[in-house]
Amino acid sequence: MTRVHVLGAGTPTPTPARFGSAFALEIGDQQLMVDCGPAATHKLVKAGLWPTKIDHLFFTHHHFDHDIDYPCFLLCRWDQSIGKENTLQVFGPTLTETITERLIGEEGAFTHDWKARVGYPGSLRVYQNRGGVLPRKPPEVIAKDIGPGKVYSGRDWEVTAAPAEHVQPFLDSLAYRFDTPDGSVVFTGDTQPCDSVRELARDADLMLCMCWDDQDRMDEIGESVGQCGTRDAARLAQEAGVKKLALVHVGPYLSGVGVREKGIGDAKKIYDGELIFTDELMHFDI
Repeated sequence: MTRVHVLGAGTPTPTPARFGSAFALEIGDQQLMVDCGPAATHKLVKAGLWPTKIDHLFFTHHHFDHDIDYPCFLLCRWDQSIGKENTLQVFGPTLTETITERLIGEEGAFTHDWKARVGYPGSLRVYQNRGGVLPRKPPEVIAKDIGPGKVYSGRDWEVTAAPAEHVQPFLDSLAYRFDTPDGSVVFTGDTQPCDSVRELARDADLMLCMCWDDQDRMDEIGESVGQCGTRDAARLAQEAGVKKLALVHVGPYLSGVGVREKGIGDAKKIYDGELIFTDELMHFDI
């Protein structure tokens, strides 16, 4: 079974129901994450998953609504460990290695935390009571800056990345395709419609595509550059031959009653596959 969990279905604007982007992917007994936006670690647990079971994390880009919970996830995964877990592997565009080092490296912003837990007797007792064996080791993370192409091959799955057009040249952005025994799933990250993402998603079973707002409103107020709206997401999925489209990264306006229904209607006029307007903590199988 391959299952997608929508942990974060929102944008940089916090609302009671949505905030930021984060996803978990279960492939059999393996668990991965894509992006790590606001409260992603907490939402992961609310979804019935657990940080120490996540062995791979993939960043689409480094806007805060996609990575602000990264320090929390790193420290929580390490703190809840007993020292026998697999080493966490983190992949993402430029800055992924730098951010990781600046968070938990020898001079990292949160190094004081893990050093206290490694040194303080009371913390070591908690670690031992959990099943850990001394000496307690510092966090170990393999972080790697990547670009387009084959990214990683797991036991029975593989990941391919392609450039996504968002806010270049300020930040690099990637979309990901996961090919699993049950089918293929594409995470567009933040992007405007572009050939590279369209080809990456060709004939995919599921595409989770950013959908910032009602397309008419985006075009009217000049917010169509670097991101997809309702019709752009639908057109991208239709042209790629995607079987199922899940709209994510949904803005506050599009979430409103009436606007949401209009947006779904506009998208369905273009896209003839199954359409899902996502909410946080929703999950679905490929």
